[in-house]
Amino acid sequence: MQLQISLTFNVLDLFLNRMVTVSGEIFGFKSIAAYRSGLEINPNVTAKEAEEGLKQDLTAGKPVRVANKDFVDYIFSKSLEVAQSFDLPMQIHTGFGDKDLDMRLSNPLHLRAVLEDKRFLKSRIVLLHASYPFSREASYLASVYSQIYLDFGLAIPKLSVHGMISSVKELLELAPINKVMFSTDGYAFPETFYLGAKRSREVLFSVLRDACIDGDLSIPEAVEAAKDIFARNAIRFYKISSTNSLASSEYSLVSKLSINGSEFDSSLVRIIFVDGSGQHRSRVVPRKRFDDVVAKNGVGLACCVMAMASYVDGPAEGSGLNAVGEIRLMPDLSTRVRIPWSKKEEMVLCDMQIKAGTPWEYCPREALRRISKILKDEFNLEMKAGFENEFYLLKSITREGKEEWLPFDTSHYCSSSAFDAASSILGEISASILSLGISVEQLHAEAGNGQFEFAMGYTTCTKSADNLIYSREVVRAIARKHGLLATFAPKYKLDDLGSGSHVHLSLWQNGKNVFMAADGSSKHGISKIGEEFMAGVLHHLPSILAFIAPLPNSYDRLQPNTWSGAYLCWGNENKEAPLRASSPPGTPNGLVSNFEIKSFDGSANPHLGLAAIIAAGIDGLRRQLPLPEPVDTNPNPEKLQRLPTSLSESLEALHKDDLLKEFIGEKLTVTIKAIRKAEIGHYSKNKDAYKNLIHIY
Repeated sequence: MQLQISLTFNVLDLFLNRMVTVSGEIFGFKSIAAYRSGLEINPNVTAKEAEEGLKQDLTAGKPVRVANKDFVDYIFSKSLEVAQSFDLPMQIHTGFGDKDLDMRLSNPLHLRAVLEDKRFLKSRIVLLHASYPFSREASYLASVYSQIYLDFGLAIPKLSVHGMISSVKELLELAPINKVMFSTDGYAFPETFYLGAKRSREVLFSVLRDACIDGDLSIPEAVEAAKDIFARNAIRFYKISSTNSLASSEYSLVSKLSINGSEFDSSLVRIIFVDGSGQHRSRVVPRKRFDDVVAKNGVGLACCVMAMASYVDGPAEGSGLNAVGEIRLMPDLSTRVRIPWSKKEEMVLCDMQIKAGTPWEYCPREALRRISKILKDEFNLEMKAGFENEFYLLKSITREGKEEWLPFDTSHYCSSSAFDAASSILGEISASILSLGISVEQLHAEAGNGQFEFAMGYTTCTKSADNLIYSREVVRAIARKHGLLATFAPKYKLDDLGSGSHVHLSLWQNGKNVFMAADGSSKHGISKIGEEFMAGVLHHLPSILAFIAPLPNSYDRLQPNTWSGAYLCWGNENKEAPLRASSPPGTPNGLVSNFEIKSFDGSANPHLGLAAIIAAGIDGLRRQLPLPEPVDTNPNPEKLQRLPTSLSESLEALHKDDLLKEFIGEKLTVTIKAIRKAEIGHYSKNKDAYKNLIHIY
């Protein structure tokens, strides 16, 4: 007997008539066979071709399995036409799932012929299972085709936690949130419903939390997204009555996110300070607590933190500070900024106070302000400063099981290839610093292997020291982001050049630079006030070094013929002099606009360093000290006094310098001396300990 098969319109009419009678009970169609035979569906299969395909399946033997590609594609296309005519969606299995499919053909990108067919432009198609492992492809389709919607059931809870989170994140990379849904897709045993419901909330919470932290969503937007994904999208899409209990359900994820937008605010504020050894430290609080409490009352800190040396978290012996007592870190709100590399966080500098409004005598920022006020009150002068930051970029390698840090490159001074190799890093550093309102004047490769420098614009002393701290934070963070380590250590490698934080200084009065001579009649192009101030700094430089070159390692850097200044002298544009009179482009001929101190390095507390310099300058002004003749050749060691060759020598000079103790304050000076003594003792006994400085400075 010959089998007669006819896919006539009569069969379709019967199906359509049945649909009319039960349409109110149907929420959508679902296709499994389509992805078993492959999603590269041909929407133009004829009825005759489909009949022949079905005939082949039915005569192939038992058990009968409908798998003919032409027949399946024909039934899918006709079903999609029916679904569209009744404004019903079509769910399609995509990605992983059944074991009898060719995964390569379950990629939803194969649906393009259907999606481009003009007959189906108003259809609504749901891609199930998050299309895993093709979640990104599904997200793309949802973003460019109005017909496509997404459901991440089955992917949750079947994948690993990482897999679930990454799959949902990929779905949300391009797809509009109002086109993403979740169904538990429970199968095999009842517990899968529970696991799906539980895991989905945990996973979506993690995904939306990260989106808030990254700045993609605000907290209120995340709350709305959760409600849409778990309820409202499906209610609208499947046209479920709003009186359905689903619409009024309270989901645990939404509850978590909507406790209170501000209370849940996950952003943090870093309260940054620099201790007596020059280390950057911080206390971190949630932004809400910062705004409600800390901004007015500060945050507590043990007094002894100010007396810690570079190698240990404990107060130096003889510092006068110990485990007893606590101060307040009071945020200076004028320094509050958003962190460029972590935009959900902020940072702020702080003053050290006994209680709100009462300065602590060990506070470096207060010491600088106090001494700056003396300069202003006695001489109506203000010192302005601009720092240059030298640093190394290092990369980590493992050799014989040990970590080693090697320079980023081996190029030379101002090498264009070195800058090109690091341009993405340096560009991000520059942009981040500029975003903080800090002026960057120039960048270049320095003479050391993997060494770079950028110069910042000048400003008032406290602001300049603040800028230096923030710029160091930027450099370290951006380097870390790129898998590198940035270090400002004075001499990270003894057989390479050191790194300084050279500072350019000028004196201002009523908005005018009065360090510079008024005309060309001055012998050195410097005003009398400028010469006296500079003479005071030169006179006290050996003891100032205890503040601006505070580590034993600093003196490995301060060597002859390294452009760091090893002899007690000054010079006109002499890079071997520790004090260099500078006439940058734009300065009138024969005049000097500022002087540079080359001894300052990246391990110094910038506020204390500038405070010591101003104190010395005030002494020069008070005593009208004469400025010696400049050294405009390479310094002659037979004619010039050598600056301290060790921290021990500069500390001895500080012991004899009563003026700095008077200005800095006796208690703070005692603490600084104790820290320096501790550093000397530790590094003299541990010859390789300096190698750890790259992780501290």
